Formats: sequence, C-alpha cells, structure tokens
Amino acid sequence: MRIDKAEVIVTSPDRNFVTLKLTTEDGLTGLGDATLNGRELAVVAYLKEHVVPLLLGRDAHRIEDTWQFLYRSAYWRRGPVTMAAVAAVDMALWDLKGKAAGLPVYQLLGGASRQGLLAYGHASGKELPELFDSVREHLDEGYRAIRIQTGVPGLKAIYGIASQSADAGGGEARYDHEPARRGALPVQEDWDTRAYLRHLPGVFEAVRNEFGPEIPLLHDGHHRLTPIQAAKLGKELEPYDLFWLEDCTPAENQESLRLVRQHTTTPLAIGEVFNTIWDFKDLIREQLIDYMRGAVTHMGGITPLKKTMDYAAMYQVKSGFHGPTDISPVGMAAQAHVGLAIHNFGIQEYMQHGAKTNEVFHQSYTWENGLLHPGTKPGLGVELDVDEAGKYPYEQAYLPYNRLADGTIHDW
Repeated sequence: MRIDKAEVIVTSPDRNFVTLKLTTEDGLTGLGDATLNGRELAVVAYLKEHVVPLLLGRDAHRIEDTWQFLYRSAYWRRGPVTMAAVAAVDMALWDLKGKAAGLPVYQLLGGASRQGLLAYGHASGKELPELFDSVREHLDEGYRAIRIQTGVPGLKAIYGIASQSADAGGGEARYDHEPARRGALPVQEDWDTRAYLRHLPGVFEAVRNEFGPEIPLLHDGHHRLTPIQAAKLGKELEPYDLFWLEDCTPAENQESLRLVRQHTTTPLAIGEVFNTIWDFKDLIREQLIDYMRGAVTHMGGITPLKKTMDYAAMYQVKSGFHGPTDISPVGMAAQAHVGLAIHNFGIQEYMQHGAKTNEVFHQSYTWENGLLHPGTKPGLGVELDVDEAGKYPYEQAYLPYNRLADGTIHDW
C-alpha cells in the first residue's frame, strides 16, 4: 500500500486547522491533524519542506517503522512543531490501515474496553449567576462532568471565560471556543494570583451548594501558580471533591509536583503542553499525577500515545486527553479511538466544534448520554471536504498573554 500523494491543507472555518491528507496508489485516503494553535504555519513548513518528500513511495502499512524513521532521522527530536508533524503522519497511516482492513481504528488497537468515553465540558462565568447558567446549559447538553472556570473580581479578562470576548478584544466569537484572537498581535490579559486564590474556593463552595455533590467538577489552573501556591489551592479545594485540578503549576518544573503532592489529596492532571513519553516518565513513575493530559496531535500521534498510556497503567495513572477546539475533528477522533481501547481511560475533554468546522470535517463520532464514541466506520471516521475547506483561508491568530498589575509578563 504505497503512498502516492501527500497534501497539507490549511483551513480556517471557525479557527485555523492544519490537516495532512495521504493518498495511496489504489486511491485510499487517510487524514492526520497537525494543528499547533498560534504556530500553525511552522508545522505547515515542516511538513511540506521536510516530511512530505520522505513519504512518497513508502509502504503505508509500516506505521511503527515510519514513526521511528521520522522521529530518529531528524536528529533534532521532540518539540511541538516536530511532534505535530509526526502526529499527522501517524494518524493518517492508522486511518489508511483501518480503511484497508475495513475496521475502525479502535478495533486495530485491541477492541473496545467500554461503551463510550465520559467527557467533560467547559462551564464558565464572570460571576456566579452566569456560571450557574453555564453549568445548567452543559447539563442540558448531556455532560456528566463539568469544568468550572470563573472570573476574578478586579480582573478584566482572564483565561477560560466564554463571555469575555469583547473584554479580551475578541469581537463576537466565543472566547472559550477559540481563545486565539485573529490579528497581527496577541491580546494582553491581566492576572493577580492572590486575588484568584482568595476567590476560587468560595466559587466551588457555591457550585456544590447549588448543584450537589454528585457532579464531577474539574478546574484548570493553566500553569499560573508557583508550587507552594498550587499546594495551597489544592488543599483548600479538598472539601469540594474535585475530579481533578489541572496544570496547577508550570509543567516544565516536574520536581514541583512533589511539593504539591505533599500538601494535598486533590487529584492532579497535567501535560497538555508535553510532546513525548519522556516528558511524562518521571511524573508517572513517581505517581505525582493522577491523569495525563497529552494530546494525540502534540505527542506524535496514536502510536506513542497508546504506548504512554500502557506505561501509565502500571502506576494507576489514567488518561485525560487534551480536547479543546484546537484539536481538529481528526485529532478528536484519533483520541477517541485510543480512549475506547485502553484499559486506563479516565475522562475526555470535549469542546464541540462550530458549524463551519463541521461542514469542513464530516465526522462519525457520536455524543449521547454524556458519552463520546468514535463510531464504527473504517479508519478514524472523519472525512475532509476539500472544496469546503478552500472557502476559509488561513488567518493569522495568536493566543493571549498575561501581564501582572506592575507590567510583568506572567504565564497565561
């Protein structure tokens, strides 16, 4: 099954996406997600200039060999640009293999381990009434687990609040649907850690009082806290029984998770900015996290993601794959296939894409009774409408950044 053609397709229906489309000599097509939010064209160049020439004529069945070749032959390994490009190839090859076999990819990974994937949505509000309305909307949409993000008094615009689009300079588009704002420069937001730490425990107390103890609640600290601040927050949130506290401190400093663990029993999730199993190895082996947040698109594809979860299973660490709208429908499908097959699945982040995106990417995965399922079509189950994609050319967009009150740049 030789690869005859490799195309890199950039489209921007509701946001920018980068997709690799491989075509074999007998006409089968496979798709892979190469989207790197805010740095999309870097991956486009990596694919077009360096990877595509290496793919033509290769046997598409040799997934492991191709992955190792692209990873090891570059010498300059790892990093988000390289791994997003490798991921796109890997996903596309699994898509092709599934279509050639007439089976959905999860069947090639060992078959289903569950009926569907528990998924969580993103509820948010500047103040409690708006937050409560958002929680109710997500419950009405079928979500059984909900992430809680809230405004902080005195801060105009911060990460994760859907209604703050105008405040963040984003126009009418929902902020949480795509925080990267289109334009020549990134949008500046503001931050105050002490104000956040004072405010957040009361928010979770109010949410529990309003909605009861049963709903799994999650929260994203988004790398903004020092280790001791993260430990303090985790401890203060213990009475509210969080499903997890995500990215409580910058993930690069892995030793810091030891300090956090010493002070709190709140479950910890981390890793959406990681790119390989090497980033997770010590955190998993020392059981410093409870959920790994890697994304198929940023970790090199299905092949290494499955291996990472097999390693994590030895230490009772579960999956919590990154799944906002900067993971394209192709990437979401690939993650769903992995999640359905592995034994140590935990939960899947699931932000539903916009109508324009759904017209470009025709999906077979389903959302019913709070469970996500990749569907039973051969391969990944997603097809790209190239003509529809051509209606939406790339638009420059940047993720925001934070400044403190004194003007210091801070983690966003």
